[in-house]
Order: sequence, then C-alpha cells, then structure tokens
Amino acid sequence: MTGAMEKIATLRAVLAPTGRAQRRVSLGRPDGVLAGGLRRGALHEVFAPPSHEAAATGFVVGLAVRLGGPVLWITQDYALLEHGVQAATGLQELGLDPARLILLRVPDVTSALRAAMDGLSCAALGAVVIELSGESKLLDLVAYRKLVLAAGESGVTVLLLRFSAQPSVGVAETRWQVRAQPSPSSHWGKPIFAVELQRNRAGPGGSWVLEWSCDDGLFRSADRGAVVSASGERSPAAALADISAA
Repeated sequence: MTGAMEKIATLRAVLAPTGRAQRRVSLGRPDGVLAGGLRRGALHEVFAPPSHEAAATGFVVGLAVRLGGPVLWITQDYALLEHGVQAATGLQELGLDPARLILLRVPDVTSALRAAMDGLSCAALGAVVIELSGESKLLDLVAYRKLVLAAGESGVTVLLLRFSAQPSVGVAETRWQVRAQPSPSSHWGKPIFAVELQRNRAGPGGSWVLEWSCDDGLFRSADRGAVVSASGERSPAAALADISAA
C-alpha cells in the first residue's frame, strides 16, 4: 500500500502545473471571485459586442500589462481590415510599452492557431493574444484543448480576443464580455469598461464597471458616468486612442 501511495504522489507531482502556471496575477477589483487574480498559464476569452471592439481590445491590453513580459499579438488579416491595427500611442497611454509587443499578421484562423502554438512553446513570453473576427469551425473543442495544454506546459497565458462571435465551448479558465462605458473628461488616461465575467473556473461570475488606472495598472471600481464613444464607423486604432485618452 505504501508503494502504491508513493506512486500516486509521484504521478500527482508530474501532472501538477508548473509553479509559474499556478501563480495568479492581481487585476484589482475582480480578484475577489478569481481566487486572488487572473491565472497564468491558462486560456482566457474576451468577447466584444458589435461596435465595442476597441473597448475589448483596451481591456486585453490591460490584462497584458498585468501579466508582464513580451506579448505576441496574432491578428488575422480580415480582423485588421475590419477593425484596424493597434496604435502605438494608444498602447503607450494604456501602459503597454509598444516595444513589448510582437505583432504578427496571419491570413486565416488555421495560421493563427499554428502561430499561437509556436508562440506558446516560448516560456519567455508573458502572453499570446489571438485576435479573431467572426465564427470559425476550426475553433472547436480540440483546438481549445491544445491551447489549454500548451499554455499549462509553458506557463504562458493565452488571451483569445473574439469579435462578431459567440461562445461555443466551455474550456476557458475565464470568459469576459466587455463594453465601452462612460469616462468623465476629468479622468484622463483612465478608460472605463462594463465587464461581465461569464465563466470562471475559480468561482462565481460577476459584473462590474471598472476603471483602468494607467498609473498603477489595476482595474478599480468606477461610478457610472458619461460613455467613452464606441468605435462605430471609425477605425479601431482611432477608437482605441479615444479610449486611452478618456
């Protein structure tokens, strides 16, 4: 019996995630339902309703700031045509040094997933962002599980940013839906988001109006007020700049 228990203990140690993957990074206000923060080395989804793509992008930038390290941002060509490219000035205003960003353009979802898997093999990265627009049958349970396993092995966090899409599988550690919210003119550099945590493996969901503090890089509770303009017909680069300047 003792030998069997030792084998079980050894197996658990082998299967346990690495120390980096077990760590959680504080986000601020949502930490209470996240067991202390966003789990590293896991897959997190962020969805944007139509015309709120820039807000969701800004939210993901905030997550990347918290995670630290270089960020591989993978974008399919169609998403760039629809929503524009990230503006370096907007990223800087949100607290993400553009020098940390590695922007990779790919032609389709297949290439995006392949590039993400390659990126997840590099433990030096802080996060891999996969920005996709529209529904795709390629984002099935098998694809999700591959991303989850690769993230768990390397400790690199996957941030899957989805536009014009609906959740289809329940594998992600967390799932968020983000909308633009009011940002008083006096709150320069502090964009506000309406955030709904729809899925949370660590506990219950939640809904907050959060202010991103660029000074200390945390999401704090915000009073409801005037809205940051949604992207509408403007390019996401311009909309992101608006959010960062709000």
